[in-house]
Amino acid sequence: MTLDRTLSIAPMMDCTDRHDRYLLRLISRRVLLYTEMITANALIHGDPARLLAYDPFEHPVALQIGGSEPERMAAAARMAEDFGYDEVNINVGCPSDRVKNGAFGACLMAEPDTVAECVRAMRATVSIPVTVKSRIGIDDQDSYEHLNRFTAAVAEAGTEALIVHARKAWLQGLSPKENREIPPLDYERVYRLKRDWSALPIVINGGIRTLDEAAGHLPAVDGCMLGRGPYGSPWSLAGADSRFWGDPDPLDSPHEAVAAYMPYVHARLAEGVPIHHMTRHMSGLFQGQPGARAWRRTLAEGAAAGGGAEIIEQALARLPEPEAERAAV
Repeated sequence: MTLDRTLSIAPMMDCTDRHDRYLLRLISRRVLLYTEMITANALIHGDPARLLAYDPFEHPVALQIGGSEPERMAAAARMAEDFGYDEVNINVGCPSDRVKNGAFGACLMAEPDTVAECVRAMRATVSIPVTVKSRIGIDDQDSYEHLNRFTAAVAEAGTEALIVHARKAWLQGLSPKENREIPPLDYERVYRLKRDWSALPIVINGGIRTLDEAAGHLPAVDGCMLGRGPYGSPWSLAGADSRFWGDPDPLDSPHEAVAAYMPYVHARLAEGVPIHHMTRHMSGLFQGQPGARAWRRTLAEGAAAGGGAEIIEQALARLPEPEAERAAV
C-alpha cells in the first residue's frame, strides 16, 4: 500500500492523541496523521485495546512505536495492522532520557544495524508500510556520512520512507524541548539525502510551521511533516486539501470546526472522558483572531472547574460573531 506523504502531522507526545487527531481530520481530510509514540513493551504487556483505540474517521493514520528488539517490534507492528492502522513508524528521533534509557529513540542512530533488523522483522510480519523517523545525527556522530550510512542500512532493510527531523540531537545536556529548538536546522542536508537516495521517499521535518513553509520544501523532498505549528494553531491547516491535492476544503471557518467537533465531544463525555481531554486541543483554534485569549481562558477555567460541553458554548460566546453571520443581520 502506498500512502500519500505530501503533508503529515508529526507524532508528538502529550499532543497527538486520538482527540487531537479527530479535530485535525475535520480540518483536513488528506493530511497523514501520526499517533503519539507508544512503546512496543507497553503494547505487549499493557492493554492494546485502550492504547490503540481511535476513530475510523482518522484515516489515514500511522502508529509510531518505540523499541529496539526486533521480535517485540514485529509483535507491536502486528497489533498495529490488526487494529487497522495505515502505517507503522519506528521512533529513532526522540531524545528524552526516558526514551534513551529504554534503548530506543534518537540513541538508535548510533545503531543502524539494530534499526535495520527491526525494519526487517516488521516487514516480514505486516503488509502495511514500515517507516523510520530519525534525526540528521546525534552528539558527535553528526556528519553527512553518518546519516548516509544510517539511511543505507534502513533502506536496504526495506523501510518504505524515511522521515528526517533536520536537527541533530544532543543526548547529553539538552532537554527534549531544547533539542527541538537549539541544534540548528540543516534542511540542505535532507535535500542532499534525497538527491542521493532518489528512489527512497524522504519526508522533511523540523521547524516547519505553516503551509507556505511546507510548500517551499516540497520541490526538494517527497513530503513535509509539520508539528508544533498546527498543534498550537489547528486552523493553520485550513486550505491544505485544496492547495496540495486540489480537493474541496471540508470547513470554511474555525467556528465550523467547533460545530463539527461537538458531536465527538458529546460522545466522549458520555464514555466518561474528561472535557479537558478535548478542549486542550481546541484552545488554539482561534489563534491570531479577535477574542482568542478569552476563548482560551474560558475553556481552561471551565475545564478546571469540572464543566461539561457547555463550557465550549460559553467560550464561543466570548468571540465576535463570524463575518457571515454579521452580514446576514
